[in-house]
Amino acid sequence: MARRGAILLLLAGLAQSAAAFDVTDTDGKRHRLADYRGKWVVVNFWATWCTPCIKEIPEIAAFSAANAPGRAVVLGIALDVEDEAKTKQFAKKIGHAYPLVLEDDDTEKVFGKVKGLPTTVIYDPSGKRAWARTGTVTRKSLEEAIASAGAPKG
Repeated sequence: MARRGAILLLLAGLAQSAAAFDVTDTDGKRHRLADYRGKWVVVNFWATWCTPCIKEIPEIAAFSAANAPGRAVVLGIALDVEDEAKTKQFAKKIGHAYPLVLEDDDTEKVFGKVKGLPTTVIYDPSGKRAWARTGTVTRKSLEEAIASAGAPKG
């Protein structure tokens, strides 16, 4: 029985650590999930060659503008980084107006392997993973996901 309890504690710890992240954006700012307690956190994985990703970025930027910094934080993680300067320039050109993180070995360790693009994950104000979707999102779908996950109205 004690061994079963230890295994459950280990699994709980793994689930908790998988949700925690600590990444640095292209401006050198550190983003830790723990720092955003009390806010919704939206993490969007995309690539420069992904047409649906490019189409959704202005929608995510509109969500970010309407909800940040008081209610929500949005991070974009580019998965196809060969040239940081070109990726940053491309992101700016398509309306990526929220912090940009470039994927590396560390981000894959933190978030796991993304199975398809675009992928969006939402963490609730307590830091728990509340919603995930592979496929495009809109400002409205993000707001609806937060509302359905139990966000207070207002």
